[in-house]
Amino acid sequence: MNPADGIAKRLRGALIGQVRAVFNDQARGEKPVQRKPEESLFGARSVVWRVHGDVTTMMVGGVAALLLQMLHPAVLAGVWDHSAFRGDMLGRLRRTARFIAVTTYGSAEEAGAAIARVREVHTRVKGVLPDGTPYAADDPRLLAWVHVTEAVSFLDAWMRYAEPGMPMADQDRYFADFARIAEALGTDPIPRSRAEADALIAAMRPELLVDARTREVARMVLDQPAPSLAVAPVQALTFGAAVDLLPGWARTMHGLSGAGLATPALRIGTRGVARTLRWAFR
Repeated sequence: MNPADGIAKRLRGALIGQVRAVFNDQARGEKPVQRKPEESLFGARSVVWRVHGDVTTMMVGGVAALLLQMLHPAVLAGVWDHSAFRGDMLGRLRRTARFIAVTTYGSAEEAGAAIARVREVHTRVKGVLPDGTPYAADDPRLLAWVHVTEAVSFLDAWMRYAEPGMPMADQDRYFADFARIAEALGTDPIPRSRAEADALIAAMRPELLVDARTREVARMVLDQPAPSLAVAPVQALTFGAAVDLLPGWARTMHGLSGAGLATPALRIGTRGVARTLRWAFR
């Protein structure tokens, strides 16, 4: 073997190992989700497979989606009152990432089982907001907010760092395909195009607010320690890129500032990480 090839092979292995350690709870025996194109809900040629298959853009989009989701007081309350999010943030992020991976790449049977588990958990998440308003995690409208923020954030991160010229037809197809998961979870309304997604976010903005709990959870998301020193620089870039991805009104609500003059460097660095990880996993 050429010495350069050997070095490249070892580097690839190290990068893959770091990523898998972040996304899989090895103490519980978790392994990466196996892709099953012939048995999955979408298939290997789908836009969903394309968008959800990029490690960097899914991390950036996932953090941005979390920051958007917590702006809805009922969504935040469900996390605050009923989950170990504040004590096990990595676990929560892993579970979300695994759900997306299983429902995208696993068999239809595996996807159905994952959806059923989430629906069962949602039936037990109920409570009352500080202002006395009751909430329930299986409320179709709350599920709509969670879904649309994920869909828009995943797609926008993909477009910024992987496919800037993505045709609108492909964007619409992404929303239409991803709607299958939303429908199975009991979501309503469900955006099936970019225009419908933008309209839904605009319609729900009057329901959003920021309070002390929102600020605390946002701080915990953005200030969480990296799982290892090797991952720390990538995590810092990812979180910076996630804040940069947020619409301006959401950054303002959170009291977050963009990268300002450092924005080009932030985006160049994130693109570099994305290219490196694509090389490792090719």
